[in-house]
Amino acid sequence: MPRGKFVNHKGRNRHFTNPEELEEQRRQEEKKQQWRKNKEQDSSDEEEDDEEPKASGTNRSKNPDATDSESESESESDTEGGKAKGVENLIEVENPNRIQKKTKKLCQLNQSLDTAKPELSRKEREQLEKQRAYANYQKLHAAGKTEEARADLARLAIIKQQREEAAKRREEEKKQKEMAQQKKTELTQKALGKKS
Repeated sequence: MPRGKFVNHKGRNRHFTNPEELEEQRRQEEKKQQWRKNKEQDSSDEEEDDEEPKASGTNRSKNPDATDSESESESESDTEGGKAKGVENLIEVENPNRIQKKTKKLCQLNQSLDTAKPELSRKEREQLEKQRAYANYQKLHAAGKTEEARADLARLAIIKQQREEAAKRREEEKKQKEMAQQKKTELTQKALGKKS
């Protein structure tokens, strides 16, 4: 249970490292790195001893500060380059997603801008292809070269023929009606006794 009205838990479990401890850790790391460098130099010295006996050993013993500065510079270069772990140094793998920037000259940029067409997305390309195909189809359809156009023309021919026949029938029926009307009027006038 909290003793006061307001409780702040933020600072209770904080742990700060002593600067002396940090300095001690740094010194130990430097010693380890120096020991490793000396070990590497000893192994390389043994190889060189076969060619030049004790030439490199005398340099090292005369100037101990030089090895410290060399080891620091070498340790920095190792950490910058990054030591390969495991089989990393044996297998060379390139990241396909990594894009390397390539420097181009101004004249090359101008030429590439002039010659390069703007790249279209997949949807835009498909839409353009559909429009071209539709325009081509309309052109062929107007010329009557497609099957649908031929069927339409045949249908139109049949409809024209049917309309012409219907028009002829209507005219004949009209003539027949007129003739029947004339006969009726003639008969009625005869019946009334009028002569025409």
